[in-house]
Amino acid sequence: MTAWTSDELTRIADADELRIAFQRPDGTMAAPRTIWVVRDGDDLYVRSVNGRTSAWFRGTQASHQGHVDAGGVSKDVGFADADDAIGDELDAAYRAKYRRYSPGTVNSILTEQARSTTIRLVPR
Repeated sequence: MTAWTSDELTRIADADELRIAFQRPDGTMAAPRTIWVVRDGDDLYVRSVNGRTSAWFRGTQASHQGHVDAGGVSKDVGFADADDAIGDELDAAYRAKYRRYSPGTVNSILTEQARSTTIRLVPR
């Protein structure tokens, strides 16, 4: 199993946004989407503001493989379900990292709908 390097974790976590793409059944990558990313320990997490019906989220669930770009790091990744127990910690991480945005904007990533889509990014 591959792990994130300390440098990769820092660079991605410090980036405002992450570009995420899922792998289609034919092996090609879907068009990347820009989303927010947070770090908890040695892991990186993303969520879909639009919930489980979001096209990019559905794609990650079908393939469990894709690619991310952020902070000058370009990496193939796997998509793993996050443990529900970490939800409050990730909410706090989103609030802290994106506090300069309006409360309404930040709160959109903290809803139950968004929390239900929490994905842990696993380097490949």
